[in-house]
Amino acid sequence: MASSETSQWKAYNYNPSLAAAVVFIVLFLIVSIIHVFYLIRTRTLFFIPFIIGGLFETVGYIGRAMSAQQSPNWALGPYIMQSTLTLVAPALFAASIYMELGRIIRVVHGEQLALVRVTWMTKFFVAGDVLSFLMQATGAGVLASSHSSTNSTGTHIIVGGLFLQLIFFAFFLASAITFQRRIQKHPTPESVADYIPWTKHMMALHTSSVVILIRSIFRVIEYLQGQDGSLLSTETYLYIFDASLMFLVMVTFIYIHPSEINCLLGKGHRHVTRGGLALTEFKMGV
Repeated sequence: MASSETSQWKAYNYNPSLAAAVVFIVLFLIVSIIHVFYLIRTRTLFFIPFIIGGLFETVGYIGRAMSAQQSPNWALGPYIMQSTLTLVAPALFAASIYMELGRIIRVVHGEQLALVRVTWMTKFFVAGDVLSFLMQATGAGVLASSHSSTNSTGTHIIVGGLFLQLIFFAFFLASAITFQRRIQKHPTPESVADYIPWTKHMMALHTSSVVILIRSIFRVIEYLQGQDGSLLSTETYLYIFDASLMFLVMVTFIYIHPSEINCLLGKGHRHVTRGGLALTEFKMGV
């Protein structure tokens, strides 16, 4: 039975596109390098998980490019690289996004208006994110190493991890929206100060959260449909609802970099752009 399942196993229901994989290798590598540069210059250390997520995406699509050159006799290693790393990378993006909300709330002194107590907000959301990450990584490992298109254990673990990610991210988005509505009704002196442009950073959080939610819903449907479903059988969907959306998330935080919030808390430097020139402003505290 085991040998029969192995012989029937297929990594892909199509021949992966080498050109598409190379395009996203280049795109993710570029934005990851930019984020590393900003991290070094601004010391926005809570964005380290975000950068690791970008590197996961890059290496994942390197694995996909390797698979594209092996069609139809795919090796297991590159398949595991692309399936696991691109699956779990958004959980690393989410970890940094969770941490930024707590910093925004503190910088405008709106702790009393937060839906979740700020002192344990980051711990709560990041703990859920880590659990989701581990479940997805474990499920991907089980699914990839099983060599069986009929294996359900790995799929169930992945779907469970994705559902957990959806629940935590939906609650996070609700918390962010609730906080913004409350502070707009009951503004603090800091929230109306010109030198704290916190609303644009909230917009970046909202945008990225919605994008990651869309991607996670796509992934849930993809795995629920199974190996022969339309989503896993058509490569285009992966690039539209996963690769492109995650690239958009990374670009969003280049355009609205969280170093500004970190700087206002006295924890580093701020990256700004003026007249087309990238500058770094130094600030020791508010």
